[in-house]
Amino acid sequence: MPTEPRSLAPRLKPPAARRLVGPAAIVALQGVAAVYFLIDGVDDLIVEARRGFSIGMAMECLVAIALLAGVIMGSRHIRRITMDLRRNERALARARGALADHIALRFDEWDLTPGESDVALFALKGCDVAQIARLRGAAQGTVRSQLSQVYAKAGVTSQAMLVSLFFEDLLETGPGS
Repeated sequence: MPTEPRSLAPRLKPPAARRLVGPAAIVALQGVAAVYFLIDGVDDLIVEARRGFSIGMAMECLVAIALLAGVIMGSRHIRRITMDLRRNERALARARGALADHIALRFDEWDLTPGESDVALFALKGCDVAQIARLRGAAQGTVRSQLSQVYAKAGVTSQAMLVSLFFEDLLETGPGS
């Protein structure tokens, strides 16, 4: 049974946002600690106000304020990283879609058959003849024949040259061209 390589998306992997769970949990824990130290500091100020101001009390309040400032800065940083991550994921999705569209356009220009398109896509992904044959459930001779047809229609003589056509296209349409 042939396998259709229509998707250029990578294998399933956990979202990159999951990497932010640990730092966000630490910031939340720091927030709880900051609130505790602030409440303790205010309580100490009220109780100790009658006896006078001490260096220990000042240090405790300073540490609580510094911890709270760290929590605020950490949460802002995590929020900024999350926004950047989402923006980068959207840009990558657009790029993947554009590459898939470009590959489909080139395959149409070359008038590849559905079988040749599948073989060409596997070749672009770096598969060799044996891997393509196994993935498609076809004989290696059939895959070699289809690859030679793809190369002829694309005007190249090797898998490396086929891949380089797409790199050249991407570089030509990139910024500053």
